[in-house]
Amino acid sequence: MTQDRPILGITLMLGFCVIAPMGDAVAKLLGHTPLVLVILVRFALQALLLFPLIKIGQRNWRIPRALWGLVALRTVLHMVGIAAMFTALKYLPLADAVAIAFVCPFILLVLGRLFMDEDIGWHRLWACVVGFAGTLMVIQPSFATVGWPALLPLATAVIFALFIITTRQVAKATDPLGLQAVSGVFATILMLPVIFFGQWSSDAALHLIWPDLSQSLLLLAIGVLGTLAHLLMTWSLRYASSTALAPMQYIEIPVATLIGWLVFNQFPNALAGAGIAITMAAGLYAVWREQRDAQLTPQAQAAE
Repeated sequence: MTQDRPILGITLMLGFCVIAPMGDAVAKLLGHTPLVLVILVRFALQALLLFPLIKIGQRNWRIPRALWGLVALRTVLHMVGIAAMFTALKYLPLADAVAIAFVCPFILLVLGRLFMDEDIGWHRLWACVVGFAGTLMVIQPSFATVGWPALLPLATAVIFALFIITTRQVAKATDPLGLQAVSGVFATILMLPVIFFGQWSSDAALHLIWPDLSQSLLLLAIGVLGTLAHLLMTWSLRYASSTALAPMQYIEIPVATLIGWLVFNQFPNALAGAGIAITMAAGLYAVWREQRDAQLTPQAQAAE
């Protein structure tokens, strides 16, 4: 059993919060590269990078047959979510897209209440309402500028909430690295018919091309950064509890803001900036309530 080492876990999560928006920035730089190529390379590299680590660490990569359907569904959700986010990044500032996608924790709370009968309490319910209002403040100026693509990070949040719920169903019976490696193989196989039929499509995003040198380097970077970010998150959860790490994830938003300013000279306007602040505050409040309620007795929770 892995011993708790919270400082190491928090450090690894901080690494994730830096690496993940770097991967998003690379995706934004690849905006004119066909999406089908970006997704194919992203997941193929994930498998190629993780299987050697599994072999070296002698970890189990096999998935129980009863879970194949859920793993396939999880893979499809992951692919569609990434495709939606990468498409959004073609049109939206990096910080805005990341901040809108951070409505995901609120969606998870609502889905947990609706489909798993989880008690979220009226405090966290109000945090969801306030956080979603903050998200709408971020969406509004982007929607006025680019139209419907401003809603893509919101769609990404819904998809990744479903992805996380699906992951919960398979996580206890699988090795995290093995699950990601197998998902990389699944995704690569699923991309083959998309690539084949995409050649007859009028949508340039589905046309496979031979990348030039700069595109090849960026594609390599997106595969490495995406895989590394997931590893850092996975390893952080081995050394610290999810409740300890949850507040740290919101550091990703200011990091994305800084990268967006340095790389793309984009900075949220006043309305979007206020919305980002409200979303972060509501999210942190929901995390604090969850930590606080976990320490209370059932009688104390009922009294509130």
